[in-house]
Amino acid sequence: MLDRRMLKNIDFLFILFVFLLLGSSLLIQSTASYNIYESRPFYLLKIQSVWIATGLVLCTAIALFDYQKLRRFSWWIYAFNIVLLLAVFAFGEEAKGAQRWIPITSTQNIQPSEFAKLFIIVTFADFLSKRQGKLNRFRDFIPPFLYMLVPMLLILKQPDLGTTLVFVAIFIGMMFVAGANPWKFGGLIAGGAIVAAVALWIHFSDNLPGWLQFAKGFSLPLQDYQLKRLMVFLDPAADISGDGYQIIQSIWAIGSGGFWGKGYRQGTQAQLDFLPEHHTDFIFSVVGEEFGFIGTITLLFCFLIFLLRAINIGMKAKDVYGTLISAGVVSMFTFHILVNVGMTSGIMPVTGIPLPFISYGGSAMWTNLMAIGFLLSINIRRQRLMF
Repeated sequence: MLDRRMLKNIDFLFILFVFLLLGSSLLIQSTASYNIYESRPFYLLKIQSVWIATGLVLCTAIALFDYQKLRRFSWWIYAFNIVLLLAVFAFGEEAKGAQRWIPITSTQNIQPSEFAKLFIIVTFADFLSKRQGKLNRFRDFIPPFLYMLVPMLLILKQPDLGTTLVFVAIFIGMMFVAGANPWKFGGLIAGGAIVAAVALWIHFSDNLPGWLQFAKGFSLPLQDYQLKRLMVFLDPAADISGDGYQIIQSIWAIGSGGFWGKGYRQGTQAQLDFLPEHHTDFIFSVVGEEFGFIGTITLLFCFLIFLLRAINIGMKAKDVYGTLISAGVVSMFTFHILVNVGMTSGIMPVTGIPLPFISYGGSAMWTNLMAIGFLLSINIRRQRLMF
């Protein structure tokens, strides 16, 4: 039960910036999704509003609930997470070459991999909190890795490379906060990155040195379209009318906005539908085109303050479990923001990762607001009550 004295702990600045981001979502969606359905220009905006309203209800309910009580159900939540991800293959609906969504109604679906991020944060936090001081040797990293590997493989199978990479970011962020030996764990991460880079080089290179000829034609565990995205990222102009089209249109949109932007609903790339997915994954391009440098820097400033306040909540948590949940949530949001802004700006490969709070999507919005609920639950319970 929530004690009134706990309300004094609420970080109102954090809440203010959450609402600023939600308000920005509605403003940007009112222009980004305006031309999706010509006969119903505000259809997606209305649905986004419903998802925000219902998401705020979920956020409030979680904030009022004592997050520590979830620890006793960690393995049940983990098992439910796996079952939900498996259900995608049994009942999922395929779209755009991927099977990620489970239909709820004739027009609405849910994406279990979105909720899986939050479920894994809550359960992995309990898993790691019991291993405090026991993450110093290489073999100590194996159980946490295997714990994360199962849901990651199920998501990669869908296929959903973007969300799989979000899991990697969550894993790394939470392991460091849990006290993993920075040199040994950091060395493993660096080694893994080097292996991945070499594997990509071998796969794409046409001129391998003689001692590496045996590896020619080395296949990667990625779909053809995912490999094409990696190739196009290196040289979008090589396929200007194909896989490079979206990146080029996005760069043009952001660049054409200039300092002040072209104005509300005055953007050509989005309003004339030259830029695909401009209301979902590439919505940051709309911000750049219509609101210019001022609009993008203002949005990024809101994200920065939001993340700094979230970090502050984690640092002031009254237990390791709360700190680790906060670390997972911050890692998730940070990765989403950096990768989405990076891919729309052409400095990162396209991975289909939405911009938190801003991109259109119900599952993502609910997951984001539920994550906020956990941060607030940790925030208001950061001090033990003295009687």
